[in-house]
Amino acid sequence: MPKAYYSSQIAAQRKNLKNYHFILANLGFLDLNLTDFRKGGANITGFQLMNYTDPMVSRTIDDWLEFDSKDLKSPKRRLKYTGALTYDGVSVMATAFQNLRRQRIDISRRGNAGECLANPPAPWGQGIDIQRALQQVQFEGLTGHVQFNEKGHRTNFTVNVMEIVPTGPKKVGYWNENEKYVSTATYAHVLNETFGMHNRTYIVTTILESPYVMLKKNHEQLVGNDKYEGYCVELAAEIAKHVGYSYKLELVHDGKYGARDPDTKMWNGMVGELVYGKADVAVAPLTITLVREEVIDFSKPFMSLGISIMIKKPTKSKPGVFSFLDPLAYEIWMCIVFAYIGVSVVLFLVSRFSPYEWHSDDYEDCGEQQSQNRSPSPEAGQSQSQGQHGQNPGQQDKQEKPPEHSNEFGIFNSLWFSLGAFMQQGCDISPRSLSGRIVGGVWWFFTLIIISSYTANLAAFLTVERMVSPIESAEDLAKQTDIAYGTLDGGSTKEFFMRSKIAVFEKMWSYMKFADPSVFVKTTDEGVVRVRKSKYAYLLESTMNEYIEQRKPCDTMKVGGNLDSKGYGVATPKGSDLRIPVNLAVLKLNEQAVLDKLKNKWWYDKGECGSKDSGRKDKTSALSLSNVAGVFYILIGGLGLAMLVALVEFCYKSRIQSRRMKQIIDAAMLGSSLSHMGSGGENGRVVAHDFPKAAQTLPCMGQASGMGINTSGM
Repeated sequence: MPKAYYSSQIAAQRKNLKNYHFILANLGFLDLNLTDFRKGGANITGFQLMNYTDPMVSRTIDDWLEFDSKDLKSPKRRLKYTGALTYDGVSVMATAFQNLRRQRIDISRRGNAGECLANPPAPWGQGIDIQRALQQVQFEGLTGHVQFNEKGHRTNFTVNVMEIVPTGPKKVGYWNENEKYVSTATYAHVLNETFGMHNRTYIVTTILESPYVMLKKNHEQLVGNDKYEGYCVELAAEIAKHVGYSYKLELVHDGKYGARDPDTKMWNGMVGELVYGKADVAVAPLTITLVREEVIDFSKPFMSLGISIMIKKPTKSKPGVFSFLDPLAYEIWMCIVFAYIGVSVVLFLVSRFSPYEWHSDDYEDCGEQQSQNRSPSPEAGQSQSQGQHGQNPGQQDKQEKPPEHSNEFGIFNSLWFSLGAFMQQGCDISPRSLSGRIVGGVWWFFTLIIISSYTANLAAFLTVERMVSPIESAEDLAKQTDIAYGTLDGGSTKEFFMRSKIAVFEKMWSYMKFADPSVFVKTTDEGVVRVRKSKYAYLLESTMNEYIEQRKPCDTMKVGGNLDSKGYGVATPKGSDLRIPVNLAVLKLNEQAVLDKLKNKWWYDKGECGSKDSGRKDKTSALSLSNVAGVFYILIGGLGLAMLVALVEFCYKSRIQSRRMKQIIDAAMLGSSLSHMGSGGENGRVVAHDFPKAAQTLPCMGQASGMGINTSGM
């Protein structure tokens, strides 16, 4: 044995090697004496080329040892793998030359002896035949299947993988070119029977982090594992039940997950406790990363997640007074106003130019109708007419009344028609011409689409209270400086930003690294408190973000998508015997949906803010007064405006009358009021002589020229 081997044996005797794993890079694992290593508790893995359980190998070795002891007069010694390789090498040469002889290929060298000394030397012509014969050799030797490829390398052979257990060396798998490494060990069975799993209590390290591991309310009265509750507490119990070992939960001493110190290169947190042999398993929200995988082993992920952004939930924006205008953009409302004015003007113009909108009025019938409406009896009307004009009825009847053409679509009537169509209330007048009807038809179609679109969006805008978030993504966070943001100090999230090569994340890391005061927090609880009390965005795993969002006072929220994709895994020390059993247990729990049940239990069933669906139902249940207050304001404003316009009209009318009658304004207003209250005819209507000539030009109101009413004496 080399000196280094004996030195390692001495070191193994002086040191506890339980947490070390040695890989022996030779092909004769069973040829070594590893007793001292076994006493030190070291984990040893090696390779075995010879299979001593093969009957052919055993028989050949016995014959070899028998021959060695008889002829060489030496004690029997076990044949090592180096001797087996020599034996197979000679067998390859013998088989190749036998094949050449059977093929009658002459490999003897003929020619002058000087050919070897020629410059350049002449190649041996039979060398190619020998090489081809060696490559064609195939047989089962002491070291397994012997075969060579076209390059002369050995192929299609199998190497057994061995490990040291308390009972001695044990085969745990094999390797070949086709299947690569194949494990054949039944670890759970071996652990239970050979490692005394039931007689040992394993240390399971974890960390206080809601809802993974939490102290019970009465934890001071409890002992052991009963003091804790949470997702990882139940997960550790399920894994122990499936693997079959006893365990004790212990909190990590420094309260960290695990990171490597850049100066000392030492690991802290739960990773450090696994690396330095202080714990056997870590069941916690420990992220699987490359740097951690180099020093510890992880199981398959028991939870998938990613880095997310947590901010303080913004206050709900209360609907404004005119929130009923929100379904349509302000540009659309302006276009509708201009369209309304434009359609009214076009309708007015086409009605003026189209002859079909003009019609004549029968003033005789109109005068008779007016006379009947205003006079209580025909005699009274006749008496009044004679008294005012000094003419008899016969002369008035003999006068011819020339027809006068009128058009109903003045500018005000056009505006009224367009407004009535837009409000879907209609109007008592309608266009008669084809051009006017085309204008009305396209305006009706326009209002149909606009009103339908407005109604469809109105419900969502009035019943849903929207929250305006200042941050929607990592890009928004990186572009602003008003809101600070940071991560947990000494966690995988910090490592992600430190190692990221994406421009946005590099910019965020540059800000976090030089921020003053520091934006890094010691614990997740500290980060959440900072989010709630200041302008601060906390970058953490999405699962924790979703959990905190469901806890009172329900004032945090997750914004944007996940920045990456990763998973939590159960960790064990490198080369630990628990690695494979724990991994199989996690896979089994995942297939049985136990992991999903645990997450629903600790995230949503125990949530304090209610589900998102129920929140939507509450928001859309009823409208508040603030949603429609603007409509009432418009109604009140319209009524007030109508009263103001009526007052202005009254004053304007009185002023015109006073000027025409050469009276002062006060007397005119008093006389007009008295005439309105005391001079009315049937149904409170005003008689014709109360209006000036200018007002008598309206249709069916009576004209001075046609009716012979004399107003000069008024």
